[in-house]
Amino acid sequence: MSAELREIALERGQRRSSLLLYRAVRQVVRKAVNPWLSVVSENTDALNLSGPTILAPVHRSNLDSVLVAALSDRRIRALGKQSLFETPGVNYVCAALGAIPVRRGEADRDSLKAAMALLKDGESMIVFPEGARQSGSKVGELFDGASWLAAKAGARVVPVGVAGTEQALPQGAKFLKRGGVAIVVGDPLDPPAGVDGRKVHRDQLSAFTVELAAALQTVQDRASQLLLAAN
Repeated sequence: MSAELREIALERGQRRSSLLLYRAVRQVVRKAVNPWLSVVSENTDALNLSGPTILAPVHRSNLDSVLVAALSDRRIRALGKQSLFETPGVNYVCAALGAIPVRRGEADRDSLKAAMALLKDGESMIVFPEGARQSGSKVGELFDGASWLAAKAGARVVPVGVAGTEQALPQGAKFLKRGGVAIVVGDPLDPPAGVDGRKVHRDQLSAFTVELAAALQTVQDRASQLLLAAN
């Protein structure tokens, strides 16, 4: 059923009405949510790279993907739990906003295959390399999913530090809290490549993940500094 829902979501997501809704929501975030949260940012031009691109933010809140995507002029894709696509009306909104469904119990396999297909089509997609939400300013242990996707799709990876969203919308909270948010976008990392045209091996993926972790910690530290200065 997940594959069928994914095909429906992809088709709906390409409709002109869906693209118009996405742009309208992005404007609401830019004009209303960002000012209310006092969002400050640096180097956001890197979010507009053409071709297959993985945006790799830290993950502290459900706000992260919304705020990062709104800073880009491109349409940003993401993965959403399948249950959201089983409710009429909600499924259309999710698809229009660029999401595609995956089963959480099989997220590793389903999400990576779906994300790879989108990236190979030249899309830009948010992938949280830490996986689940973390807490604090220290970057958690990264999975190799972003590295694998980058290698398979030839996608550049853009590290993104986000500070303040954990306080603005803590886990379980229903309302936003003011206090400031800082988003710092790092320089893109070229995807890992095999030697002499050979397949990328696990050790190369692991090495790229280590490089991404260091870059992510750098932009996260800068985001924390920027937030402190803004307040």
